[in-house]
Amino acid sequence: MAGHSKWANIQHRKGKADKAKAKLFSKLSKEITIAAKMGAPDPDMNPRLRLAVSNARAQSMPKDNIQRAIDKAAGGDVAAYEEFRYEGFGPGGVGLIVECSTDNRNRAAGDIRAAFSKNGGNLGETGSVSFGFENVGQIIFPPGAGDEDEIMEAAIEAGASDIESDADGHYIYTGREDLMEVASALEGKFKEEATSTSLIWKPTNTVEVEGEAADTLFKLLEVLDDLDDVQNVYGNYDISDDEMARLSS
Repeated sequence: MAGHSKWANIQHRKGKADKAKAKLFSKLSKEITIAAKMGAPDPDMNPRLRLAVSNARAQSMPKDNIQRAIDKAAGGDVAAYEEFRYEGFGPGGVGLIVECSTDNRNRAAGDIRAAFSKNGGNLGETGSVSFGFENVGQIIFPPGAGDEDEIMEAAIEAGASDIESDADGHYIYTGREDLMEVASALEGKFKEEATSTSLIWKPTNTVEVEGEAADTLFKLLEVLDDLDDVQNVYGNYDISDDEMARLSS
């Protein structure tokens, strides 16, 4: 694995596309509402909201759903969300970073702790895992957006710091503070638009996982992804294509 998360592909290959899309829409809506509540309800005046709306559109979320999520922020019944992260270790010594957004920190903490302890993992202290990751911007383009040389040339010109391409797509990395500028510079440059623009935790090194450890890790990731308070999960796991095929069978 080239350092980016393949979790979306894992979900698809497990035959859970419908459930995964519903869960994705829920998380995207939550991010839109939080962004709108924290700043202006106008995407042009609120960079975080603009990014959230862009990602929702890239995932084909209906316009009405996006507007409802924005309008919800103006309501008096919207919960006050806290944002924080947990760090821990999964099967095979894999490092995991779990980003949460919750209106009940005690509930989120209990659910995440249980997910780790019941699936071969354990939570660590803040910094115990993140030192092996870089917090960077990531822009993902589908394979059909262009060939690797074309994407690389445009990305470098736009100010990207790195690019990786494989059969699943093109992954453009930026400095944390450069994400929006690079994303804006690349709009309309390719045959297809970006499917994701976000700040991520990118591992500096990966850990190969296979066999029983891969099975247990897979289950842990599924459980974490199903938690309503969890927004994103990042890991430094490397699962080979052959092992992925086994897990998906």
